[in-house]
Amino acid sequence: MTTHPRSGFDPAASSLTGDVAPEVLAELLSVRSSIDNIDATLVYLLAERFKATQRVGHLKAEHELPAGDPQREAAQIARLRLLAEEAQLDPAFAEKFLNFIISEVIRHHQAISENRNSAPLTGEAAGEAAGEADTSDAGH
Repeated sequence: MTTHPRSGFDPAASSLTGDVAPEVLAELLSVRSSIDNIDATLVYLLAERFKATQRVGHLKAEHELPAGDPQREAAQIARLRLLAEEAQLDPAFAEKFLNFIISEVIRHHQAISENRNSAPLTGEAAGEAAGEADTSDAGH
């Protein structure tokens, strides 16, 4: 096994080298290789999920909707607990994991909303806002 060229990650790194039989270490490294692949998949799946939630955040900010949606969040937690049970994963762990993700998503939505509300208007939006201001002041 070799070190990953970009990250310096060594899939064979282990403090157990020399302490266990070579065949045990080989099996351990094989299983760990599968775990590494799953971890990489999780990272890419989370990245895709956050791209989708960023779009939701922009929609919420645009329409001045709250960052959180407690009813949706409760439904998602219940749904994931059931999926976890079906997959023989601890439902409490699944809930903790989803709660962490939800808190991050809400934090991102709040930041999107704050940036949208504090960002100066540019381009067409500035022209429209100026036109609206002129129209509203015209009768006074």
